[in-house]
Amino acid sequence: MTQKPRARDIGLKFSGMPGPYNAITDVPGVTVGYSTILENPVEGVHKGLCTGVTAIIPRGVSGSIQPVWAGIDSFNGNGEFTGSHLINDLGWFLGPVMITNSHGVGMTSHATVGWMIDRYKEIFNDDHMWCLPVVGETYDGVLNDINARAVQEHHVLEALNTATGGPIAEGNVGGGTGMIAYEFKGGTGTASRKITVAGADYTLGVMVQANHGTRNWFEVSGVPVGHQMREDMVFGHEQGSIIVVIATDAPLMPHQLNRLARRGSIGIGRNGSKGGHNSGDIFLAFSTANGHDNPWRAPDVMKLEILNDVHLDLFYEAAVQSVEEAVLNAMIAAEDRVAVKPAGKLVRAIDPVRLVEIVNGA
Repeated sequence: MTQKPRARDIGLKFSGMPGPYNAITDVPGVTVGYSTILENPVEGVHKGLCTGVTAIIPRGVSGSIQPVWAGIDSFNGNGEFTGSHLINDLGWFLGPVMITNSHGVGMTSHATVGWMIDRYKEIFNDDHMWCLPVVGETYDGVLNDINARAVQEHHVLEALNTATGGPIAEGNVGGGTGMIAYEFKGGTGTASRKITVAGADYTLGVMVQANHGTRNWFEVSGVPVGHQMREDMVFGHEQGSIIVVIATDAPLMPHQLNRLARRGSIGIGRNGSKGGHNSGDIFLAFSTANGHDNPWRAPDVMKLEILNDVHLDLFYEAAVQSVEEAVLNAMIAAEDRVAVKPAGKLVRAIDPVRLVEIVNGA
């Protein structure tokens, strides 16, 4: 895979020590896959497609299905993350985390259920097993004919079946293909941090689908760069969303992961977002630690490791740093795209050279 320049590569400075790939896949076992849908207009069928699906598999593809401890939070709730009620009530979910566009949620959920049934045939056949897929969304109707409902079952399966570890693509890929951030082309971004605590080494990784903010709000390293980068404005007001997924291999429990997810709001605030009325700013945090059998086959008494709450500040800091960087990675990797609504409007990717000049000249 050809790796595009990232925020650090162009000279932006960030706090904290990233993992080897500076990606959510630095968390051991986590894999990511994409399906990217790009198609020119077809008369009488659609106005142009620019969308996709992202799959995050917390423990990769294994021969067993295990609950993943999780917490969820929203800064502004104008959006959807299916499975959130179960996560709030039980503190775990089963299966992958999927991200797509607003009108692709149903198909993505449907196809993910099928993938899980096929993947774990025995338990679905022998037990009263069910699954409620975790599917987040953001709106891509500026760059994509969202009403054409382009996401089909084979796209979802492609994202799931191609999930891999190591370095992963950013920008116009997967669910982030048609996204806009701070009125520049946005998309998919990732980052990670290493954490050493209580004599053990852990990793925290983040993936964002960045589709939020206005140019007036945009800040980098505390510099209000949006006030100087006024070309090719897109919106009259904020009308996007952001999904943030935070993963760690540290042994954290749901009450701790709820608090960790909440720090996503500070992370997106570092780049200036105020959480506009139209925005769905929704954050999921999960831990791959404490794997155990699914609830239908789990023992009556389970032994779990839990990190002491006094150490959580290090994870909060890592999450804020990683979210801030992941958003900028998404924007810097993105590429120009012509809108379908309004037709012909060019949504430009950010100019990285000018961005660094403005930040360094502040």
